[in-house]
Amino acid sequence: MDLFNSILGSLLRVYYAAFSWAPPAVGLTVLSAVVGVTMLWVFSKTSDQARMKAVKNKVWAALFELRVYVDEPRVTWRAQKSLFLANLKYMGLALKPALWMIVPMGLLLLHLEAFYARAPLPVGREAIVTMGMSPDWNPAAPAPELTAPAGVKISGGPVRALDAREVSWRIQPVSEVSGKLTFLVDGQPVEKTIEAGTRQRFVAGRSVRSAMQALWTPDEKTIPSPRVEWIEIRYPEASLPILGLQWNWLVWFFVVSVAAALLLKKRFGVVI
Repeated sequence: MDLFNSILGSLLRVYYAAFSWAPPAVGLTVLSAVVGVTMLWVFSKTSDQARMKAVKNKVWAALFELRVYVDEPRVTWRAQKSLFLANLKYMGLALKPALWMIVPMGLLLLHLEAFYARAPLPVGREAIVTMGMSPDWNPAAPAPELTAPAGVKISGGPVRALDAREVSWRIQPVSEVSGKLTFLVDGQPVEKTIEAGTRQRFVAGRSVRSAMQALWTPDEKTIPSPRVEWIEIRYPEASLPILGLQWNWLVWFFVVSVAAALLLKKRFGVVI
């Protein structure tokens, strides 16, 4: 899992770096449009276009009947039934292309979170870093030791939460930082990246030990220590200033990708 995450993450880092000259929204917009066109192509190749066109014609015919024969209950009921059945058929036909797209789309979105969902820690503001311990953790044993990179001050901790099996520290960036926190757990070093400053960039989420969990939090290599299940820094959420508004990156991604697909469907002759 580490190898797969590393390859996909590296490709996205190269793409992100290519747009380092522009606001993050520019790179996200281009990527969203490309994804929209790709989804359109996959949809055209994996769906039964002839049957979808026939079903859409039935939908329009039923809507026309509802509009014209609004005062005739029997015809209206027949049109409503036809419309309902046509919609069911459409959803069934759309299921196959959706299944083709859901896995690669999900993996892409999970990796994009590190670039657009989290903002670096503000300089001067304290934050909490928490380590989740394994079930065999002995809370009476010495706590893990934390060493911070230059530019980060450890202002509190370690604090143990026994029931939750967690150890937390309070940290404070005093300058812009792109480095690593190092934890010493039973003599074994465990690292966690930290980002602080104003520039939007790759900000890793939770680090995990389980290869299965790394599928959902793919930003860093799995934790090597058997005593640690996860490590997390509480970063603020990021937003994208676009058209005078603050957008959640995921909302903007879907707006642009869907718009690109809809605008180009006729050009490519695709029935959606």
